[in-house]
Amino acid sequence: MHDIEPHFGWRNKYRAEQDQYSPFFGREYSEFGFSNRVYNYLIHPQWDEFGAETLYMKILFVEYEEHYAIIELIGEWNDAVHNDVMHLKREAMDQLIGNGIKYFILIMEGVLNFHGEDTDYYEEWIDEISDGGGWVALINTLGHVRQEMDDTQLDQYLHYGDYLNDLTWRPQKPSRVFEAIEGLLQTETRRLY
Repeated sequence: MHDIEPHFGWRNKYRAEQDQYSPFFGREYSEFGFSNRVYNYLIHPQWDEFGAETLYMKILFVEYEEHYAIIELIGEWNDAVHNDVMHLKREAMDQLIGNGIKYFILIMEGVLNFHGEDTDYYEEWIDEISDGGGWVALINTLGHVRQEMDDTQLDQYLHYGDYLNDLTWRPQKPSRVFEAIEGLLQTETRRLY
């Protein structure tokens, strides 16, 4: 896992460590000092730690005028034992929301497992952004992760599923990814109603 780096294709457009509104502003990274782990496996030092024991993130792009953020995750999302959603919400999302972000695209292909528990923080997150039409979309989620999210009834709060999977996002511009996800959500909403 130490070879898996966050997506770097947009670093010429955005760097969280240089964004004064980012929860990771001023953070310095090592290319050689591996210390964070998922299970017993070291992960690349470019991933950002935010208080969760086995879940890490990288804010790939934020567009404050359009109110969206694209975030890549890696590891195990464990609400049952570590309350990872609390850490994610309090240490990262609250600051982004406070700076006007209301659309969140979470890239889930690196999330290997999910263990659900309470939904209070998901409900809080959505309540804070839904007045402005906000949403949280999970793309490229592994099947067994989706199943556990279904079992926890997170579909009441988060958008995920087949229509948001197998998306080729890396070669795209961030604005194109946002527009595509927004379009998919609108199409799915019309289909359901």
